[in-house]
Amino acid sequence: MPFRSIVRELKEIGEGISNMYRRGGEGKHVHRHGKSHIAPECSLPSSSSSSSSSSSSSSSSSQSRWANLPPELLLDIIQRLEASETSWPSRRALVACSSVCRLWREITKDVVKIPEQCGLLTFPISLKQPGPRDSPIQCFIRRERVSSTYCLYLGLSPALSGDMSKLLLAAKKIRRATCTEFLISLVADDFSRTSNTYIGKLRSNFLGTKFTILDGESPHDSSLPLNCKLQQRVHLKQVLPKVAAANYKVATVSYELNVLRTRGPRRMRCTMHLIPISAIQEGGSAPTPLKFTNYLNEHVSTTTTSDSKGRKPEVVEFDTTDTENTQESSQRAREPLVLKNKAPRWHEQLQCWCLNFKGRVTVASVKNFQLVAAAEPCQNVSAAEQEKVILQFGKIGKDIFTMDYRYPLSAFQAFAICLSSFDTKPACE
Repeated sequence: MPFRSIVRELKEIGEGISNMYRRGGEGKHVHRHGKSHIAPECSLPSSSSSSSSSSSSSSSSSQSRWANLPPELLLDIIQRLEASETSWPSRRALVACSSVCRLWREITKDVVKIPEQCGLLTFPISLKQPGPRDSPIQCFIRRERVSSTYCLYLGLSPALSGDMSKLLLAAKKIRRATCTEFLISLVADDFSRTSNTYIGKLRSNFLGTKFTILDGESPHDSSLPLNCKLQQRVHLKQVLPKVAAANYKVATVSYELNVLRTRGPRRMRCTMHLIPISAIQEGGSAPTPLKFTNYLNEHVSTTTTSDSKGRKPEVVEFDTTDTENTQESSQRAREPLVLKNKAPRWHEQLQCWCLNFKGRVTVASVKNFQLVAAAEPCQNVSAAEQEKVILQFGKIGKDIFTMDYRYPLSAFQAFAICLSSFDTKPACE
């Protein structure tokens, strides 16, 4: 079969899977897997009834054309597909390949590299993984004032990508009596914390000068480097009734108060609790989760405590203090990465503060910023690394903003930091 025809049929697999589920109604005993959208495996159980055997055999025959491909041939096909499809929406063919069966899923996951290595976003977990080291991933944010929602898209701008833009994350702003919250989800129409599309949230204090980034997934993961694991002590704080999932504090964004009302942009400082300063040192690496976890649901009955009213913990805070015998060098390596504003310069002719956004920002705004690493001389971070812009955010239209991020930040962390700029801060301006 020609390679081109194979690729064409691969792109139709996504639709074929949904049709396969519809045809599965021939036998009422066919099991469904909720919202997983993963095709059932083709292996037949050793001890099964005759009716289930006939149903499984029909499912196996419908998939045998693809599931029985030799692994060597399948690996070569997916490698060529991964090399040729470098942008959305055509890149969704790789996602369709991983949805065929377990064999296809494992091979596809092995072929597709993390964004740090390939600079591409493929699976949803890519949004939690650090960006590329060499060049930033360019995105834009669209603000909907009526619904108070903010959508993050992959691409240069809506004018260039149009309706073909790939939605990465969406956030909804909710004003409360004592704070403001931005709920972050994978979709733009469901921000419920009980949904499997819930990613995390951003919470402000009363004045809007300090924000806390809360992740809906536990950072405990075997794929994280040993010096980045947070396994010392867990402190449970702030309980709420009938909460299905916990939030894990991963970063803090602070804005400096402008008491004297001096002219200039906002001054902000971001402390990334899960990213050590060693990540930007020579030979360092940032925590890279390889899959979504379900830590709370699995361990809430055994590892969490409840108060007298039976309420479950909502915010989990990780303490990364070292033991008394830990060496000073290892303590410095575990210090969190701190990001600060890149200092702008005053332009006498334009009479404004200026930063070089390299054409990515076209409208002057107090929200515009560039973040670089704030390192001490004892932390052994090179001057070139300290000059690199890790995250930049700026305005290009009435409700359109650009967001460019790179290693060691992930798309989720960068999006949450940018969301903090949308909240009202009268004490900082």
